Amino acid sequence: MDRPLTKALRLPLIEICVEGIDGLLAAQAVGADRIELCASLVEGGITPSLGTIRAAIEQANVPFHVMVRPRGGDFLYSETEYASMLADVSALRELGVPGVVFGCLNADGTMDEARMSELTQAAGPLNVTCHRAFDMTREPAEALESLIRSKVGRVLTSGQRDTAIEGLPLLADLVRQAGDRIVILGCGGLDLHNIAEVRSRTGLSEMHFAALKDVPSAMDYRNPHVGMGGSD
Repeated sequence: MDRPLTKALRLPLIEICVEGIDGLLAAQAVGADRIELCASLVEGGITPSLGTIRAAIEQANVPFHVMVRPRGGDFLYSETEYASMLADVSALRELGVPGVVFGCLNADGTMDEARMSELTQAAGPLNVTCHRAFDMTREPAEALESLIRSKVGRVLTSGQRDTAIEGLPLLADLVRQAGDRIVILGCGGLDLHNIAEVRSRTGLSEMHFAALKDVPSAMDYRNPHVGMGGSD
């Protein structure tokens, strides 16, 4: 729930994107208002495991939204991939998670409105966020209207640029276009040094940060002859 101040003075809601249950516990310990729960942030986030989600249900004391993304890469999904997303959303609704995060595009760079609508309907009362698939659309103003028609509650975006600072003009336009019909959740290289500028120049009420930090392995022995992917 947003902090109880007037719209003009209210501090932005802070969402932190994490990988796994340890990340969730760390984020809520430092005061996150909401958490996006993913696996494999190096791929931009994919659906976390059932065990991770159940642990989050048991241990979270702030709302968390679960990423529903069957793989890394683009957001154009096959019929079987989409079926798995639909099943995941339905299962997450039954588990009672607070919200879900997903996004589907057509090959021409438009939002896949039919699939987004069906996924949102499957989510029922859950909070629904469209992730940065939005930033890959060809016409952001129309993409936003499509999400509104699909009854999506918020959209995560950096203003279709690598960082929110670069995407400031579009972010401000999207906030104006959205009004009170959908929440614009700003993201993209946000930190202590630029959050105030981004907020003041866009009017964003919610801001998203990624909790990315390399953690050295605690293994005493590591086989130098075998690589296990990533940075091992």
